Amino acid sequence: MIHRLAAPRTWALALLALSSTWASAQAPQADSAPPTAVAAPAESGGIRSANIFEIAPDASTDPNYANQTNAERKQVQPGNNAPMWRDVSKGVTGYSSLPYPEAGNLIQGFVQYPGSRLTNAGEAWRQVRNNWLIPYGGSLLIIVAVAIGLFYKAKGTIPLHGKETGRVIERFTYVERAAHWVNAIAFVALAVSGIVMAFGKFFLLPVIGTTLFGWLAYALKNLHNFVGPLFAVSLVVVIITFARDNLPSKEDITWLLKGGGLFGGHEVPSHRFNAGEKVLFWSGVFLFGLLVVGSGVFLDKIVPAVEYTRANMQVAHMIHAAAAVLMMVMFMGHIYMGTLGMQGAYKAMRTGYVDETWAKEHHELWYDDIKAGKIPAQRSANSPASSIANQAAKA
Repeated sequence: MIHRLAAPRTWALALLALSSTWASAQAPQADSAPPTAVAAPAESGGIRSANIFEIAPDASTDPNYANQTNAERKQVQPGNNAPMWRDVSKGVTGYSSLPYPEAGNLIQGFVQYPGSRLTNAGEAWRQVRNNWLIPYGGSLLIIVAVAIGLFYKAKGTIPLHGKETGRVIERFTYVERAAHWVNAIAFVALAVSGIVMAFGKFFLLPVIGTTLFGWLAYALKNLHNFVGPLFAVSLVVVIITFARDNLPSKEDITWLLKGGGLFGGHEVPSHRFNAGEKVLFWSGVFLFGLLVVGSGVFLDKIVPAVEYTRANMQVAHMIHAAAAVLMMVMFMGHIYMGTLGMQGAYKAMRTGYVDETWAKEHHELWYDDIKAGKIPAQRSANSPASSIANQAAKA
């Protein structure tokens, strides 16, 4: 028996049988689905159980090709017939073995976003972006910029009416200034890169050409993606740091009714932050800021356990773009008042200190609380008031 098994003829027959079995296993089976097949949704369409080797690539050479019915066309080219593409245009999801939730869906289903017609979701998003976000968002930015320029030309910098005393009050601690400047620098980087990506083709592309604009847009797009998380973290720090002093008070109503005294001869008394600054904080920083951050980190695909489908990304983009434009518009006014608009405002955020005269003129109620001992004039415990105050007074 052992001698018979060791014979070469026996081994040859065994190898032949094994190779035949392996070849049968590797042959394409028309009636079996691929091993990675995923069950299609209830409403499904497209090409199913089609072997690529059975689809005739030269079917169009048939003299009767143009006269074929859809049923005849389906036999030789399953993906090239009217019913198949009608399903695709309706958003019907077909079968695909690719490991992606929307791999079987070439065109999204019909939807109507605010500002769009009832059409497939991709086209609806394009209509919102091109017909609303770009023209109206860009126009709003230009209008506000022109209005600020005209206001500065008419009013100029708001001067300090009284004479400086040389005695200073700590308005911002080191931590507050650090949080503000990190957030401000990140905001400017995001605003500039966002404006170039959204509107650059209208004012930059004709000037610098397609090649340079392409490289610039690519660089700014990556800058935007990487600076975004830094802005998000610093924004949360800013909100926590300044929330308490931005809580509403009854004096804010008077300030709002009188417009802060901006068009009068005397500024309306306010606490550490006036009503205008509080409106900016709760709407521009808190509301629009969190909307921008939330939609931005979603677009960056760094939110865990979320499906990044086209529909979700479209909604996130519309929220991000609208909130970003409104946030930029509000902060254009804030940047103006903190630099050119008011004497001593930039110095306050740079050094942390303001003169007593400045505090009394612009935030009289805050100044009164300091004089009454309710608020310390020096809040930083790790730096002597005298040395820092002297440096601030000389700056």
